[in-house]
Formats: sequence, structure tokens, C-alpha cells
Amino acid sequence: MNEQAIEEIESSEGSKYHVPNLERALQLLELLVQFPTGLGITEISNKLQFPKNSTFRIATTLLNFGYLNRDESSKAFTVSGKLLSLGYAAVSDQNLVEKSLDILRELRDEVKETVLMGVLLNREGIVLEQIPGLHSFKFWVDIGTRFWMHTAAPSKAMMAFLPEATRNQICAELEFRRFTNRTIVTLADFNNVLDVVKEKGFSIDLGEEVDGMHCVGAPVFDRNGYPIAAIWITGPADRLPADSFEHTGNVIKEHAQRISQRLGYYVA
Repeated sequence: MNEQAIEEIESSEGSKYHVPNLERALQLLELLVQFPTGLGITEISNKLQFPKNSTFRIATTLLNFGYLNRDESSKAFTVSGKLLSLGYAAVSDQNLVEKSLDILRELRDEVKETVLMGVLLNREGIVLEQIPGLHSFKFWVDIGTRFWMHTAAPSKAMMAFLPEATRNQICAELEFRRFTNRTIVTLADFNNVLDVVKEKGFSIDLGEEVDGMHCVGAPVFDRNGYPIAAIWITGPADRLPADSFEHTGNVIKEHAQRISQRLGYYVA
């Protein structure tokens, strides 16, 4: 079927080629955007005049794919930041970087090491920006460089705060390739590390991909609390030893929180 034939069908038959459940899913998302505190299944069903069973199936599917969050006590659904995260990754990286550059430079000036920012996309991490360190010997990473999910501090920082369903889906597809004797090579160990990251609010790479190279990172959140990016520092082990991680992690977390606030995230 050529393009002209397709256009004629579209113009003559219109809604015949619409996908009802997809339309309902989009309407559901558009509705929930208007209710930041969330709505229950019955409320969504009534407002959209959808059958309750259909509403539940659509909402559950969106929840499983990470596009919705659900409060366990109230059972209310809210829109997650995944759509915004995809938007940043696809077309708005520059806007994110522009809102962060001065804070990244301030962090670099404080820690003296190279500071980087990255996002998750298609089951891998991507470097968006970097501010070179002030030491004569410094790490340099090309913009667009991919990083491994199970070794890199930024991917751990973002993964730890993803909705559970999204996190589990990504983890199920990871290749736990060994690089050094410190590399995490099992899903159970990786999940344990992510739990610690979520508790502390920052992540580390203890030479897990390259011996002698340490990294410390923290997540950046959008206004809905979705981890759309991470910032981190990279340095040699002698300048960034393990006993400095706690202090350094909290410094990076503070700068990441400032970026998050610019994106509309409220930090309690």
C-alpha cells in the first residue's frame, strides 16, 4: 500500500483507525495531570465515563510501565515523571543542562574533580555534560558516552528512585558483566546496593568498571519526584578515597537537590 492510498483511507475513514484503549490511556494521563494528589479508580471511571474494569486495566498497565505511581494507602494514581524524562532525553536535554550548568560549576569548584550529568535511555546511561576538574590530571569523558547500568554511580542513583515496576523491568534485562573484582555481578547484590542508595540519597562506583577510578553521584528529580537525571564526580582513588564518600556524597546530593528545585521538585 503506497502513501497516497494510506492518506486516502485516513481522510475518508477517520476514527476507524483509532485504537480505543490507547485513546483511553491518553485521556487518563491527561486527566491525572490535572490532579497532582491523584485519583482512585472509581473517580477516574466516573470523570471519564469509562467502565471501571477497563479503567483498572489501563491504569494498571500504565503503572506497570512506570507512567503512573500508586499510593499504597489511598490507592490513588498519580502521573509519574517518566513521560517528562523521555521528553528530556529525546528533545530537551539542552534545557536541562542549561538549568544546571552554574550549579555544576559550583560543585566542580568545591570538589575540584570533574563533574558530569547524565540520563537513562534505552536501558543504558548517556553522558549529557561535563565540567572538567581543576587538577592537572583529570578525567575527561566525551559527551554522548554510554555507561553501564550496574557499575556507574549515576545509573545507580537514578535506578534506586525509579518506580518499583520500572526498576524491576530494567533489572531483569541487565547484563552483569564483570570488569574488576569489585563489579556487582548478581541481581540480588545490585538490588541491595540500590536499597542503600535510596536510603542515603547518593551512590558510588568503587572502581567497579575501572580499577583506581572512583565516582560519587546523586539523582536529579522532576516536579513529580521522578529521577530524570543524575550528577556525579569522577576522580582517582587517592584523591577520592572510600572514607570521603559520605561527606562527598552529601555535598553532591545538596547540589542535585538545587537542580531538582529549579525543575519544580519540592525538597522537604
